[in-house]
Amino acid sequence: MPLLERIETALTHHLARADSPSSPPQLVMAMHHAVFPGGARIRPQLCLAVSLACGDNAPELTNAAACAIELMHCASLVHDDMPCFDDADTRRGQVAVHKAFGEPLALLCGDALIVQAYQCLLQTPSAHPERTLALMQLISDSVGAPDGIVAGQAWECETRVELSQYQRAKTGALFVASTCAGALANGADPQAWRGLGEALGEAYQVADDIRDVMGDAQHLGKPVGQDVHHGRPSAAAALGLAGAIQYFEGLIQRAVASVPAGPRQSSLQKLVLMESERLVPRHVISHASVAPV
Repeated sequence: MPLLERIETALTHHLARADSPSSPPQLVMAMHHAVFPGGARIRPQLCLAVSLACGDNAPELTNAAACAIELMHCASLVHDDMPCFDDADTRRGQVAVHKAFGEPLALLCGDALIVQAYQCLLQTPSAHPERTLALMQLISDSVGAPDGIVAGQAWECETRVELSQYQRAKTGALFVASTCAGALANGADPQAWRGLGEALGEAYQVADDIRDVMGDAQHLGKPVGQDVHHGRPSAAAALGLAGAIQYFEGLIQRAVASVPAGPRQSSLQKLVLMESERLVPRHVISHASVAPV
């Protein structure tokens, strides 16, 4: 089964557990609005791809881990779009949750998705409970303080922040969780896959900074110019556009080189390169290279 199809099937299955006659209908609708249709699903794709490279010997647990990571990501987007942060009108090409359902339900929707992420793991039978526990710890570390995505968001409230620290927490942490979770779910060593998550996570944030400067809101499905508007740390601001693109390319090369040797090394490297082209297409890089400084 293709990775995306496997992810969508698993997400539909796990989210259906919240769709009960006893659930507030608007909350359930908001949760579905936040999760479907999805974006590139790169984080759960990485989790599943690493799992396949490690033998995929516990597919249901891997699916649950991939879903948990994606639901955490979706929750962060719901909260990130709210008026207290970006006050964004759109996300993934549709109306943001707080615009469609109101701020109170958007806040509760994000909270519910976080809880649902843990329920994905807790409600999945496993012959390896120690793996489930390790996955919960990994995902918790990638979300909370001191170095998870919540901490990354909180750095925006500080007067001073180191760019790399901000990027590692806000974006990189969940990418590291994605690659390491794919290994953990199969009883493999997660540290062998940490480098891939770190490099690709930082590359993703740098690409987001680049697209915030050069992108088109309609094409991206979300507002642009947000970094300057909110005074946030940005690789494009720190390095200049050409410097940020050069740095992005270096991170992608590092990510490709960090994929451990094995029968699926080539397919994982191709996934990284395909995502690189989606994030910052070659014609954008070429344009920036010839543009006057």
